[in-house]
Amino acid sequence: MLLSEEQVLTLAPDEPSRKAGKALAGVSKWVSKGASEQALWGECQGSGSKPYQTQIDLTSTAFKCSCPSRKFPCKHGIGLMLLYAREPAIFTDNTPPSWVTEWLDKRTVKETKKQEKEDKPADDIARDKRQQARQQKVEDGIYELLLWMKDIVRNGLLQLPEKGSSYWENMARRMVDAQAPGLAGMIRALSEINFYGEGWQHQFMEQFLRIYLVIQGFSQGENLSPLLQQELRSLVGFTHSQEALRQEAGLKDTWLILNKQITEEDALTTEKYWLFGLHSYQPALVLQFYARGMSRPQLLLTPGMSIEAALVFFPSVIPLRALIKEPVTNNKLQDTYGMTGWQEVVTAETSLAAQMPVRSERPYIVQQLTPVQHDLKWWLKDSNDQIMPVKDSFRNIWKLLALSGGHPLDMAVLGKEQEYEPLGVWHNGVYKLL
Repeated sequence: MLLSEEQVLTLAPDEPSRKAGKALAGVSKWVSKGASEQALWGECQGSGSKPYQTQIDLTSTAFKCSCPSRKFPCKHGIGLMLLYAREPAIFTDNTPPSWVTEWLDKRTVKETKKQEKEDKPADDIARDKRQQARQQKVEDGIYELLLWMKDIVRNGLLQLPEKGSSYWENMARRMVDAQAPGLAGMIRALSEINFYGEGWQHQFMEQFLRIYLVIQGFSQGENLSPLLQQELRSLVGFTHSQEALRQEAGLKDTWLILNKQITEEDALTTEKYWLFGLHSYQPALVLQFYARGMSRPQLLLTPGMSIEAALVFFPSVIPLRALIKEPVTNNKLQDTYGMTGWQEVVTAETSLAAQMPVRSERPYIVQQLTPVQHDLKWWLKDSNDQIMPVKDSFRNIWKLLALSGGHPLDMAVLGKEQEYEPLGVWHNGVYKLL
């Protein structure tokens, strides 16, 4: 774009700038100069040792100069444009230097974002603002949580048994206010530890470090893979659109319904269904929620049966939670091969820990397990005489003993790392819930 002298002078912010610009419209004033279709640039020698870098975006008539003036355009910009208007042929350098290209690139990015914002519907803009506001609330809450955790470490663990329930609940409610319900649940898990039981310090530190890993990973999300970012956001309490998930392709299989667990909290009932793919060997967790006084969900799953269905898994490095996408049909629970012993389970757990240190328990099917007692504790022994402790919270050990009669059974178990809870066994070809 080539402007006339009259057009350039009309761009001057005031008469002093116009007069000073005319004085700089000579070749001798410029150490270097150049022009392209998009920009005009030059270095003007001033009173200092380093010349002023002047640049002009010709496509949108924007100015930038390294001089201290706050006028746009400054006298250097006016002088450079006047020189270009008078003698365009002397601007033989057509390759912009780095300080010009960097400025132009930044302007391009800024204009693109501005255009995208203008093109966005009002609903999208409002949604983005809500998401940004929530992100800030979560970050503020995490900052307070870290200070709280540092106080615990600074004061030592020995004082924790003396803390009342309000100590934990106050911080959990703060996380709810910060719209981080996942962190609130993890804090409440700390309060449920038996501080007067043997080895409570180990249980506490394991959960305490789990919370720390989640918030540190969440804070550094941009450096992680997209799947891991989404998983950490889920652990903090961000939700996924189930309608969007249902549009994705599901994993079709015969799914064994191993068990159903029901919990109630604040008039909300949660149903957990633990599933296992007969052909894919993929475990799955299907959740259903309903409030007190409301009708139960229409999807009815019967533990001890199997279904033919396509499951869509929530984004995760190690997928577990899923939605049932297609209509299902209940069938008799089929036999499955499962793992041959605890060594396979440990190998699988090691691989999962390497991918996602902070994870929930998972179901496994292990062949030929026998309940045995050792050191006043119940264990599950495999065919290689390797044993794994049964969770202390397991209350149906006598039913398991009655079904086993001292003989090994193929068994579905739920747990992680070094503790597992029996869910059901195959007894005389029939799956029995525990």
